[in-house]
Amino acid sequence: MQQSKVRTGPDIPAPATSAMKKLPEVTLAFWIMKIAATTLGETAGDLFSQTLKLGYFLTTIALFLVFVVTLVVQLRADHYNPFFYWTVILSTSMAGTTVSDFMNRDADAKYLPAGATSLGWGPQGLGLGYPTGAAILISILLVIFAVWRLSGMTFQIRDIVTFRGEALFWSAILVSNTLGTSMGDFLSDSSGLGYAGGALLVAGALAVLAALMKVPAVPNVLLFWIAFVLTRPLGATAGDFLTKPVAKGGLNLGTAGSSAVLLAVLLGLMTYARLRERRA
Repeated sequence: MQQSKVRTGPDIPAPATSAMKKLPEVTLAFWIMKIAATTLGETAGDLFSQTLKLGYFLTTIALFLVFVVTLVVQLRADHYNPFFYWTVILSTSMAGTTVSDFMNRDADAKYLPAGATSLGWGPQGLGLGYPTGAAILISILLVIFAVWRLSGMTFQIRDIVTFRGEALFWSAILVSNTLGTSMGDFLSDSSGLGYAGGALLVAGALAVLAALMKVPAVPNVLLFWIAFVLTRPLGATAGDFLTKPVAKGGLNLGTAGSSAVLLAVLLGLMTYARLRERRA
């Protein structure tokens, strides 16, 4: 059936769906890029805070400022640009890594690189622990979703076309990536599953969510946000698996080398997405 055209004019505003989209379509490529960005966020965050020994406090401040700069660029853009969007996702993942570490860890030797007695200037961490840190982050995320719900704006990211809607979206992204880091570190460090085991557990949960997409009674928007949170611990455990010593169950590839390879992969994916946008 042919759809009737929507009449517009000087006194008749176009519908919201005709606004220039700022956020990407959720496809398989979207999830591949999300996992690549969050894994890079884990390795790059650890590179600055642990390998370069800047510490969680200084690195958190620096990466949060990077997040603010990238977010301003994204918010000022008038259309979807894969480089802008995925740079913000990456910056939230890096900042989320160090925010989570600062919240949950302390100066205990088990959190420090071999031979290090401290990390950078300032407090080493709040030492809240993963359960407490996760509970705080879940509470903040629920508050954001409650405000979002009360605002009456859509949770469907393809339909978010307003500044306020995008601001709520990015607030949820920052907190969810920080929460995902706490969950991933808990699985890797405290659950007994190890890095590979934690990654396999999260991958299995994501597979269940993919299957539930075929169930009409389960809202796809709910599945999207659960999956968005879970891809962060997948990235966290995968990043740790790549970088941590073999004695701890990792591959010992190092934070610098792993970050360089993941950055090259992500840049390649962003370039491909950009070319597709131009063709479209």
